[in-house]
Amino acid sequence: MKRFGLLGRNISYSFSQGYFTQKFKDLGLTDHSYENFDIQKIEEFKNILSQDNLKGLNVTIPYKQEVIPYLDELDPKAEKIGAVNTIQITTKGLKGFNTDAYGFRKSLEPFLKPHHTKALILGTGGASKAVHFVLNELGIANTYVSRNKKEGQYTYGELDKTIIQENTLIINCTPLGTFPNIEDKPSLPYQYIGPKHLLYDLIYNPDKTSFLAMGEANGAAICNGITMLEQQAEKAWEIWNKA
Repeated sequence: MKRFGLLGRNISYSFSQGYFTQKFKDLGLTDHSYENFDIQKIEEFKNILSQDNLKGLNVTIPYKQEVIPYLDELDPKAEKIGAVNTIQITTKGLKGFNTDAYGFRKSLEPFLKPHHTKALILGTGGASKAVHFVLNELGIANTYVSRNKKEGQYTYGELDKTIIQENTLIINCTPLGTFPNIEDKPSLPYQYIGPKHLLYDLIYNPDKTSFLAMGEANGAAICNGITMLEQQAEKAWEIWNKA
């Protein structure tokens, strides 16, 4: 049995297990399995690695950065981003990759318009690092928004009409609004969002978060994270099969 899985905390809701289980079924890969490795702290990762026949892992919240010290090698892109969401397991050891960046770019590009030149990234976790990397690649100026004040970043309280209207691309990289807490949303002055805005939410459950619904009500274009997830999963599958 070739075993794959998802490393994370409180991940029973996970997209990956259902996606890969169906993929293996469709491909007739009866000797492949995909399971959730739900751990409360990163130190438990060693116990997972001692299990037999592990061939590859996806990594989600909150371990995309914490897992890095446990790896033997980093793909140059993952090293530059500073976050890992895919691990290839071979006889040579563990190699970390970031397929979030690939998935995000593939899903974002069809929505971009020439006026999307400045972006706000809500949240500063592992996924936001891939978003930041892609926006830089695309030449879109971007600023992180965080609850705590840091140099070169905004706090939510600092967001005013001017900032919102200047930044026509707003990307939610926080878990706010994820099922079952679907009423939650990032604290923004939504009244300043308009038809020129594109709101992108990395969340895929529900498919329209409160954040996206508020933007849509004001005429903004919206996109959720399902295509990004599918694209990053396919890229992970490609990496595992190169092992």
